[in-house]
Amino acid sequence: MEEIQTVDFVLVELTLYLDTHPNDQQAIYQYNQFAQYSKQVKQKFEEKFGPLQQGSLNNSNQWSWNSTPWPWQV
Repeated sequence: MEEIQTVDFVLVELTLYLDTHPNDQQAIYQYNQFAQYSKQVKQKFEEKFGPLQQGSLNNSNQWSWNSTPWPWQV
């Protein structure tokens, strides 16, 4: 969970930077790299612990929100 939060923080910071520097190709490249990495980290987390948010689907296709551990308990 900490890694997910770290990667998403970097994405927010890069987004803010790109708002004022939209033509910085290196920042765009970094953003794309971190966005892909964020997807991978979240997918691994969800495979192990279940969905992170309402729109996430786990691979078992079962409703399992009442199963522990909850995302904030990990």
